[in-house]
Amino acid sequence: MPLCTTPLCVCPSSARPQFRHPRTHAPTPPLPPAPRIRSWRSFEALQQPQYPDQAAVDAVCKDIANMPPLIFAGECRTLQSRLAKASTGDAFIITGGDCAESFSQFGANRIRDFYRVLLQMAVVLAFGGGVPVVKLGRIAGQFAKPRSANDETIDGVTLPAYRGDIINGPEFTAEARIPDPNRLVRAYNQSAATLNLLRGFSAGGYAGLSRVSQWNLDFMAATPEGNAYMDLAKRVDEAIQFMIACGMDPSSPLMRETEFYTCHEALLLDYEESLTRLDSTTGNW
Repeated sequence: MPLCTTPLCVCPSSARPQFRHPRTHAPTPPLPPAPRIRSWRSFEALQQPQYPDQAAVDAVCKDIANMPPLIFAGECRTLQSRLAKASTGDAFIITGGDCAESFSQFGANRIRDFYRVLLQMAVVLAFGGGVPVVKLGRIAGQFAKPRSANDETIDGVTLPAYRGDIINGPEFTAEARIPDPNRLVRAYNQSAATLNLLRGFSAGGYAGLSRVSQWNLDFMAATPEGNAYMDLAKRVDEAIQFMIACGMDPSSPLMRETEFYTCHEALLLDYEESLTRLDSTTGNW
């Protein structure tokens, strides 16, 4: 049975939070299990917001840590095995999404259209390459934005930089630019709702291969690219009909479901720590 949606914090090296190591070069003793996820606090982490009330941040993160996990360890292990196949050339990886998600543009139709685009690209790669495609959507957690400067100046007015909806607001006002820890809870809730919808799409038949020709977006219908995709979709449909004629069950999970994973830059470390869970099977975080 293929999995549905699994998010994983995948952080490109260029966007990864940078740490400045302590001056000492003495070997670090092994950490007990519980403090291991907090070891990043021993270093200076860049690209982190300056909250006016750290106690409020700690309280919010504690609440999030007690909420249900967004993903499960078994799903992560499955994704690791898929990535391992890609590393040996036995699969492709395709990933895409927004620079940063926003609260104001959150909606089912936007998620559906994003999902369809990734499915389209994946089926083209799979049909042309003849190998499985690991689909990674940059969604359900991509809220923080790295900044080249801590402040922004417009018309002589200097305010803290906008660091993504999970931290502060894009409006150029002093009030909007104050980092607000309550935004962490809203980001968690939006991520949970997004994953819920993606899981439904992945396991409920929307991503079935019999619907390949229905994934095309309306604005692509009359374009050369849209026509090329529909030509490929027709060839996929013909191949499916041939396999059904040979005895393949069109209602099997292979035909009706797909694996779809999500990823984001693990940039906001307080928040990422609160989302980290212990795998009861392996004892790893």
